[in-house]
Amino acid sequence: MNTLGNILWVILGGFITFLMYLFGSLVLMVTIVGIPFGIQTLKMAGLALLPFGKEAVPGQRSSGCLFILMNVLWILFAGIELAITHLVLAFLLAITIIGIPFAQQHLKLAFVAFMPFGMDIRTKI
Repeated sequence: MNTLGNILWVILGGFITFLMYLFGSLVLMVTIVGIPFGIQTLKMAGLALLPFGKEAVPGQRSSGCLFILMNVLWILFAGIELAITHLVLAFLLAITIIGIPFAQQHLKLAFVAFMPFGMDIRTKI
């Protein structure tokens, strides 16, 4: 079921989301200061490409001043916009019964897009 969901996700717009996150990651990695943010955006690109069968969980190393500071900077410059975009897409997809699984994936992406530092993406068991 995850394979079918991922195939439909890629065909119906997930590949565009992946490309946008990948492009953002490459732009952020041009500067030395943007490398940590680019790595997080690259992590979100991987989740945006194949979201079915994956989950976002807080990592073991997710505490500390640096993660808080990086998440605050992320929220101020990109997190709110990305999270709102995924929430709007989730709402629009949840209107139809067929779109509910895709809406759940956008909610997962919104959660990670709002505060990516300290989050780990892992395969569901």
